[in-house]
Amino acid sequence: MVNRRLPPLRSLEAFMHTVRLGSARAAANQLGLSPSALSRRIATLEEFIGKKLFTRARQAMQLTDEGAAFHEAVLPHFEALARAVEGQSESTSLLRLHLGVLPLFGTQRLFPRLAELRRLHPILHIDIDTGPHLEDRVGDTLDAAIILSNRPSAGLHAVRLDENKVHAITNAELAATLGDTPDAGLLARQTFLIHNGLPESFTAWKAALDLSDLEPAAIDHYDSGQLMLAAAAQGLGIAIMHDDHRRRAADNRLVNLYDAEVESPYSYWFVCKPGALEERPVRMFHDWLVKAGL
Repeated sequence: MVNRRLPPLRSLEAFMHTVRLGSARAAANQLGLSPSALSRRIATLEEFIGKKLFTRARQAMQLTDEGAAFHEAVLPHFEALARAVEGQSESTSLLRLHLGVLPLFGTQRLFPRLAELRRLHPILHIDIDTGPHLEDRVGDTLDAAIILSNRPSAGLHAVRLDENKVHAITNAELAATLGDTPDAGLLARQTFLIHNGLPESFTAWKAALDLSDLEPAAIDHYDSGQLMLAAAAQGLGIAIMHDDHRRRAADNRLVNLYDAEVESPYSYWFVCKPGALEERPVRMFHDWLVKAGL
């Protein structure tokens, strides 16, 4: 067995915190160190590996190219070490995350992959909340949330999970009646299904198809994307929503109306308070979610 020298773990911890938080001051606060003590720990690590990890200018610290390469190489092993110790620690209690999730995202994208998260972090348990006003409750009754928004609040840490196309989704029979080319007269006699929280989707769709003046016979409002898909499948109207939802529903009754590429004003976002990323349940879920590519 080769006798290898281990890096100074406290110095490595200081380095990883500084990179993740993007601020030496924030990392020092998190570790309960003075800025000078944090700087000494990082200098010790630089001396150990023989590379300059940061450039220092006044209060700012930025990764060098060598520092970025070192972080990329070490990160998976650092996380693996943390998981290994976590898995062997008898004193580690269950960790609980209070997560807000929109029902359609939960059904189509999150729940089919949660077993992966459980295998990776057996001690992490999640309380799911599908109630209203998820974004407003982050930091209060929720640790984090997955929301559908055009732009989350400025005070939140936000990670964009996807980009979407808006489509008019309906059942195949109605689509055949309406034809392959938009007809303002025919569309004016239809019922459109619009999500309460996503009104700009219909505006974007009409503008892209040169139908800005379209006034349909009725607009039915829903607070559930899942119910919108069910209503569209039954021929109750034309649902304006993301094509990704139709694909994941795998309902052969549903089709996209017209062949139009319309950029959605909305995306799915993971949001939490900036400081919440230092809480283990939030960090575990955040890191898994980003890598999982849901």
